[in-house]
Amino acid sequence: MNQAALPIQVDRSSPVPLYFQVAQHLEHMIESGELPMGTRLENETDLAGRLGLSRPTMRRAIEYLVGRGLLIRKRGIGTHVVQAKVTRQVELTSLYDDLAKTGRAPATKVTSFRTEAADEALAATLGIAASSPVYVFERLRYASDEPLALMRNHVPEYLLRLTAADLETQGLYNLFRANGVTMRIARQAIGARAATPAEARALGEKRGAPLLTMERSAYDEQGRAVEHGHHLYRASRYSFDLTLTGW
Repeated sequence: MNQAALPIQVDRSSPVPLYFQVAQHLEHMIESGELPMGTRLENETDLAGRLGLSRPTMRRAIEYLVGRGLLIRKRGIGTHVVQAKVTRQVELTSLYDDLAKTGRAPATKVTSFRTEAADEALAATLGIAASSPVYVFERLRYASDEPLALMRNHVPEYLLRLTAADLETQGLYNLFRANGVTMRIARQAIGARAATPAEARALGEKRGAPLLTMERSAYDEQGRAVEHGHHLYRASRYSFDLTLTGW
């Protein structure tokens, strides 16, 4: 495994704590691929001395990233990069597409798949008549062989023919595009909560681990609601990236 000499600079005039400046810089290098998985960091003492920082400050920065699941420390071996967190722009794309685009080898396990009649609330959300048939399916999405997200979706049956096998080999939005459905806009809400025991087991997390939540209703260019989803993401491996602009 390669050992990395880190080109980090800190701003001592900044109100941001020094340990957090170092941690943010390292996190950016991991997420950008500049520090790939398996990279061994410099010795903590040497790194602190080169940056002109105290060893406790350097240790706190490393521990912060260990807590976020980006680094692992082993006695006698050193500190290594474990896995870059998936950072996703909040825009109208699918998780499958985003993972494939960044080389994260998406894979899907369909845990349930059925057709049922839409109740009044779901029918109103999808803009269809109550009792209309909808596909209901749950998937476990992997990134580079690691569980990342639990996803539950509802799709009106009239839009396309879906099978569990289709969903295990392709992303949902790919299937929409293949059937002439063009996504145009979505309404989305992002939140967080603790994992239930079953969710923690499925995602390889501890009971009560923090999860990011996303609820999305997506519409095509004709204004039809084409899917409604409730998704859960591992907060230790996933984040949303938003760009805000002023007037």
